Amino acid sequence: MNKKKSIIIFLGAVMTAATFCVSVFFGTAQPSGNKYPVFGVDVSNYQGIIDWKTIERQDVDFAFIKATEGSGYVDKFVSMNLENIAETDILFSCYHFFSFDSAGETQAENFIKTVDKDKIKLPPVVDIEYYGDKNKNKPTREETEKILTPLLEKLEEHYGVKPIIYTTMPVYYRYIEENFSDYPLWIRCTQFEPDLLDWKFWQFSDRGMLEGYIGEEPCIDYNVFCGTEDELKEMTIKD
Repeated sequence: MNKKKSIIIFLGAVMTAATFCVSVFFGTAQPSGNKYPVFGVDVSNYQGIIDWKTIERQDVDFAFIKATEGSGYVDKFVSMNLENIAETDILFSCYHFFSFDSAGETQAENFIKTVDKDKIKLPPVVDIEYYGDKNKNKPTREETEKILTPLLEKLEEHYGVKPIIYTTMPVYYRYIEENFSDYPLWIRCTQFEPDLLDWKFWQFSDRGMLEGYIGEEPCIDYNVFCGTEDELKEMTIKD
């Protein structure tokens, strides 16, 4: 190999590594639209009042709406969001923010009381991630499973479909991989494509910007589905 070609290869490797490092640092994962054409968002009270018809016109195919958290919290915009998104063709569901600090049974009751089966199209979601000091003081796998198992089981029994689990990479490998890998996975990874995992949904950005909402948070989360629109429709809750 001549010296000039060696230099070109070396510079190319340096640029590739630099691009990867910048991507990891700033969180700039960019999924291929050809590979993942089914696009969606997830929202909570931070997006405030949402005009779902305007959201729909921006090629949004699916959406997940925050409904509950723990055993008592209810998102103040969930009812409005469910009512307004139902007037669109967006496929949608609600998510529950998992608490490491209260019983799974009462968390399930909170969600079921808030989200009627007939008001969502896709399976319910359990969002499990670290909060507060949990990243520093991690609950044990046994403690977490004792809460998560009845929560998932009660939701599946009520809605007639396996819930989707939303999580981060660290939480997935600590709590989900071993005993809950048969649940549909929605993974958060803003640095790179999580192609080593068998995921259904991928949250690739928390810095998205769309028209159609007025809230304290100017950004919105971007997601893609691993499959076609028809395959997404196959996940809808059956009557």
